[in-house]
Amino acid sequence: MAKNKKLPQIVKDIRAFKPDEINYAYQKNISFSQLSMYRSCPHKWALQYKDGHKLFSSSIHTVFGTALHHVIQHYLDVMYEKSAAEADREDIIEMFEDTLREEYRVQYKKNNNSHFSSSEELREFFEDGVEIIKNFKKKKSGYFNKKDWYLVGCELPVIVTPNKRYSNVVYLGYLDIVMYHEPTQTFKIIDIKTSTRGWNDKVKKDEDKQFQLILYKKFFSEQFNIPIENIDIEFFIVKRKVYDHPDYIIPRIQTFTPASGKVKLNKADKALNEFIEATFDRDGFKDKSHTPTPSKWNCTFCPFKDNPELCGVSQ
Repeated sequence: MAKNKKLPQIVKDIRAFKPDEINYAYQKNISFSQLSMYRSCPHKWALQYKDGHKLFSSSIHTVFGTALHHVIQHYLDVMYEKSAAEADREDIIEMFEDTLREEYRVQYKKNNNSHFSSSEELREFFEDGVEIIKNFKKKKSGYFNKKDWYLVGCELPVIVTPNKRYSNVVYLGYLDIVMYHEPTQTFKIIDIKTSTRGWNDKVKKDEDKQFQLILYKKFFSEQFNIPIENIDIEFFIVKRKVYDHPDYIIPRIQTFTPASGKVKLNKADKALNEFIEATFDRDGFKDKSHTPTPSKWNCTFCPFKDNPELCGVSQ
């Protein structure tokens, strides 16, 4: 830590916390991505998670997102543990390039050593990332204040049993960034999202997207025994592309705080429990079929669209 800045005890306690490990002999782990997939198409969820038809689904977008998460989190770690000046001396653009290439290699191997992007596209995404990083470093103080704020951690795990009737079903999530404000004793959970041109009103109103952070807020409260009203949430959206405007500069960074009061918490909790109760019993997966919900969006991007033996739905 920086000199003369004592780490609050609650931050020390959270950093030292070791959640119980999932016992895969009898427990199943679920995640927000599973909930989202199930609510989009129960049959697709069943094919991937129940029946084990794991198909490669990576893309340059996921590679880019992973690499950008890594460098932003690294920068913030150095900034809060040492100083902003020290963080600025880090060559995170080189780190971003290295991480982007390494993550692409990892996904390339998972794709049976087949390319899913081109060198031209990789270069374009790298250059977009450089612009985001430059803007983030320049504007960081507007989003991350060091006065009275502490970085609790990045990729902080939450492991909870969301439905007490199903002790064999465990929710596992990783919080991108968790901050603590000492004067108010409040926390902020921040989720980094990469986007081509940012979130419009339609995306912001998508409750499925909101449920991710709302559930993280609930589980963070439960895991660390923190009053839920002392926890704020925020989406931190970085844009690859920005429109040119003659009168003002379009920002590369956008933040969005969804409503997360009692009504929204109950809706998110209900959605998760409906998913658990529809797909699991106390011994594992329920022995039942799950109905496809075809739509142009669901089927266009479904990895099973060209496999009629698994899913014969056509759009």
